Amino acid sequence: MKKFLRSAFYASVSALLLLLGGCGPFWVDPYITVRDSQLNWVHIQYYNLSRNPIRRIGVYLSGAGYAEIKKGISDQVSNDFAKGYNSATWDKMTTYRVTVDNKRVNDILQNLVNHGLLDKEKTGKKSKKDSFDRFIAVKANVCSNTYSDNVNMFEADPDLAEQLLDVIREFDNPTR
Repeated sequence: MKKFLRSAFYASVSALLLLLGGCGPFWVDPYITVRDSQLNWVHIQYYNLSRNPIRRIGVYLSGAGYAEIKKGISDQVSNDFAKGYNSATWDKMTTYRVTVDNKRVNDILQNLVNHGLLDKEKTGKKSKKDSFDRFIAVKANVCSNTYSDNVNMFEADPDLAEQLLDVIREFDNPTR
């Protein structure tokens, strides 16, 4: 009886491995359809490194229908917990908030997802350039899928970086 159970066990494990072997990877498809949710958000940080002092712009876009834009040369633009309050550039920042239609937020998020925002496997997309005068990073939560690597998208995924820069441009100087 033990011999029979052992052989049945090995047969079932072998069958399971054969079935799973052809299933492919277990990660979630990064190209999803964005659903309307107040929990969706994207936070984009852009630095122009060719200027001294460094010009920073941060855009936080929420699925709840608002955008918060911070811009200036202060460290507070990119770091809410910056400690350099003695710095001469500490107060060199402006912040404003705008209301954005939820449909527009979904369109922006869907465009970013379509261009690989949630694709953690950025193989074959890396730029061949050695140094960059610009830095753009993104963190996001879209339909419970997150991306939070703090890498320069101009380096890791130039196509996505240009899409992120378009979002920055859209909110950097809006017409009021």
